[in-house]
Parts: sequence; structure tokens; C-alpha cells
Amino acid sequence: MNYRFLRPGALAVCAVIVAVGTSWAQRPMEEPAPKAPVDPIVAAIIKEATENSQLQTLGHELMDGIGPRLVGSPKMKEANDWAVQKYTSWNIPARNEKWGEWRGWERGTTHIDMLSPWVKSLAGTQLAWSPSTKGKAVTGDVVVLPDLADSVAFQQWLPQVKGKFVMISMLQPTGRPDHNWEEFGKKESVDKMKSERDKLTEAWNARIKKTGKTIQTLPLALEKAGAAGIVTSYWSRAFGADKIFGARTKKIPTIDVQMEDYGLLYRLTESGKPTKISVTANSKETGIQPTYNTLAEIKSTVKPNEYVMLSAHFDSWDGGTGATDNGTGTLVMLEAMRILKLVYPNPKRTILVGHWGSEEQGLNGSRAFVEDHPEIVSNLQALFNQDNGTGRVTTITGQGYLHAYDYITRWLSKVPDEYKTDLVTTFPGTPGGGGSDFASFVAAGAPGFSLSSLSWAYGTYTWHTNLDTYDKIVFDDVRNNAILAAILVYQACEDPNKTSTERSVLPFNTRTNQPGKWPELRKATRKGGLD
Repeated sequence: MNYRFLRPGALAVCAVIVAVGTSWAQRPMEEPAPKAPVDPIVAAIIKEATENSQLQTLGHELMDGIGPRLVGSPKMKEANDWAVQKYTSWNIPARNEKWGEWRGWERGTTHIDMLSPWVKSLAGTQLAWSPSTKGKAVTGDVVVLPDLADSVAFQQWLPQVKGKFVMISMLQPTGRPDHNWEEFGKKESVDKMKSERDKLTEAWNARIKKTGKTIQTLPLALEKAGAAGIVTSYWSRAFGADKIFGARTKKIPTIDVQMEDYGLLYRLTESGKPTKISVTANSKETGIQPTYNTLAEIKSTVKPNEYVMLSAHFDSWDGGTGATDNGTGTLVMLEAMRILKLVYPNPKRTILVGHWGSEEQGLNGSRAFVEDHPEIVSNLQALFNQDNGTGRVTTITGQGYLHAYDYITRWLSKVPDEYKTDLVTTFPGTPGGGGSDFASFVAAGAPGFSLSSLSWAYGTYTWHTNLDTYDKIVFDDVRNNAILAAILVYQACEDPNKTSTERSVLPFNTRTNQPGKWPELRKATRKGGLD
């Protein structure tokens, strides 16, 4: 899931919040109202999802068998082909549709050892697209980026990095997550820790700024000065969790060392003890690679040129196996399509599913689809996207569409209460400017909606981290989401009316001091990773 395009300061106006999973309290002495009979298609969806779930098998094959799905990597293409094969085995026509090209890179092994002042193998990995050490161990002393006066002092210091590994991340004052402090610590201890951390963070940011570089441009400057490698640690404030993104270097390795071992290196180096590490970081450049969206379709013979879409991004970062970002969203859409083909094979509108590429680099696959298929986007009845972890869906907003309350509430009324117990809707809501692939459609004025999930500590434990693995999947919640998605698609297909996309008047944006604006339509990056 990509958060870079969220619109800070945006406010929902005229919001109507409806807890759709709760029923009105019964009046005294009245007989409870009889339950409406369950639609036979809805009953069949629930029965198939409950008695013949394929989620665990699909999850094992995708996360354990194929693994992480970095854009441009062989694993991404393997996943595309696997999805086509799965749909074909369910008699659902599917294809991989090329949308662009990306720098090809294949992860190999990473081994990091501290050689002095004593010997220890360190926990860590190379970042995505890190240059390879080509099977050789690179050995060098460790230095910490010093607190220099200004960019002139930085340039004078730079020659000292030649042949050394440079640590460019802050030393964390504690390895315990906030919830652990708050459970066991005295209030004054917790407050003291947080205050100290805030001061250290501010001071470290100032240290980076005084070099005249940013955290993005600093690694390349160190590389040009002859550094042996870059050492980072992006702790996610959870036990054992580091966020693993992409390297900025072109020739030397960039490694993320887990917080505990990073702190060890930092403290030893700062105390004046000569500290040496050895790094072997194997990887393979595979040239420019085609990139794909995987699409599958259940064609309608009633309204074949009107569409209801399921949506989830297929790519991931590759510190873990992309289980909750966005393996679980992918599983929801696969399972919903499988079930719909069995119990609702002749829909009144064409059902499409999009498994998008390169969401993590800026919603590129879905933006390309919006550009390439105006005939679908302009005839879209609804799109349902899921992409924020393994939890059951708890929020749907109207994305700024004035009449979304009418059709979404009507469709949800057909969902049995046990599958929407915690679900809250907000109308009209505010159009999402980013965050996930539904925003690509909203920017085009199409009715795209996010099925937003319960956290399960997603932001700290699994979002883009080394811990985003199969064992973090909560299959009961994923099954709940597959049932919900399938019923919503069924209802959107059956609805005799075309959905309205009339936009609400957006609130004044206090951040920009301007009237609210609908998110702008952005072009996809079709050639990536080459700069």
C-alpha cells in the first residue's frame, strides 16, 4: 500500500455516519421483526466461502511458494502467470496486460558479520535494487555520520569515508514499542522516553540537513566519495520489524540492519572502539523488464459493456513476502471471483478483476489501466478495492460522491449482519487522492471505493516490513472480506440503476487556504527504476 499521495488536511463535510452492522433496539412488549429471507445467491456465496474456502491454499502458493513481488522482478512475473493459471483453472478468462517497463532486479542472499571488536552475525538485509557485491565479501570499518557544522564541513569530511561503511540512521533510544512502555512503565518514564526520542529525531534530521543533502541524496554522495557501503536501520517501532524499501546507491551495497544490531554497531563506534563489518550482498540486474496487470473477466450477456470491478495491487516490497500488503487483498479478490463464477456465472453486468502492478511506486498499474481503458472507466458501475492489511473490513466511505449513500447502503442491506458487524459507512466522504488503487479511478470521476480494514497493528508490524509473512494472515477476517466483496459485486451487477457519480462540494482546504479540489488525474510512470 502506498501512502505518499494522501491529502493531508482534507476534511469530510456533511458526513453521515451509519453503523450498518447494528440493529435498532427493540421496543418493550413488541415482537421482534422477522428476518428477511436470505437471497439464494447470497446464501450460496456464504456456503461456498465457508465450506470450500481456498484461501489458505492460495495464500501458501502465493506467499510461500512464489514469495515477494517487487516490480520488475522475476517473482512478479511468476505471480502474474500463476494468477492467470488459477483463473483459467476456474474457467474464468484471464490475461496479463503489459502497461510499462521497469528496471529488472533479482534478490540474492545477504550476509552481514561484525568482525571486531568481537565476532557476531548481524540481522539485516540489502535494500531492493541494491548493487551486488558479486559473491565477494566487502570488509571495512564502520563510521557514523557526524554532526557537522554545515555543508562546507561535510565536504571537508567526505574523504574520510573512503573504504568505510557509513551509518546514516539515528540511534533509537529504546527497542521497546510504545505499547510495551505504556503497559509496564510509569507515566513519568513513558513521557521521558517519548520526549527524548522526539529530541533525538529532531537533532538527527538537523544533522542530515546540515550536510546539504537529503536522506535520498546522501547515499549517492557517500558512494562518490568512495564509501564501501551504506548502513541504515528503518525501525518500524515494533519488536523485530524493519521497513525495507529501495537503495539509492549505484555501485556500493545499501543494507538495513535490524534495530538491535544497528544500535550495537552505533554505540561501539561512537565509544571509540574500532568496529569492522563484512557484507556479502548478492543480487542480479536483469535489464529492462516488461510489467503487467493481471486481469480476469466474467462476461455479461445482459449489459456486457457496463462493469463492476474487484481491485487489489499485486506487487509488494520484498523485505517479507507481501502477505498483508497486499497478499490478503489479492486473496480476497481471487476468492470472490472463484465463488462468483460458481454461484453467479451469468451476471447482469460484466465483472472484472484487476491485480495491479507497481502500486508501491505510485499506483502505476492502475493509473495505466485508467489511461488505456476509458471505455471501461466511463461505464463503471462500481469498483471495490482492498489494501490495508488482513483485518475485516470496517469502513467504507462515499469518496465524495453525493449519492453514494443511496446505492452503497442499499447493496449493504443485502449483506447478513454477521458479515458487517463492525462496518461503518461515511457519506459523502472525501475523494481519496492516493493511498491505494481506488484513487486512480476516483481521480477519473469513476465510482471507486476502498474496503478499509481493521488494523491488526498493520502500520507498525507488517506494512512494508520484514515481518509481512504468511503467518500474519488472519484467515477468518479474509474470508469475511471475500464474502462481503462477492455480495457487493453481485448487488452492483443486479442493480437496475446506473450509479450516480455526481460530486459533492468539497470543504475549504485549510492547509492550502484554497477551496477544495477533486484529486487530479495523474499519469502512470511507464518506465521506472532507470534514473
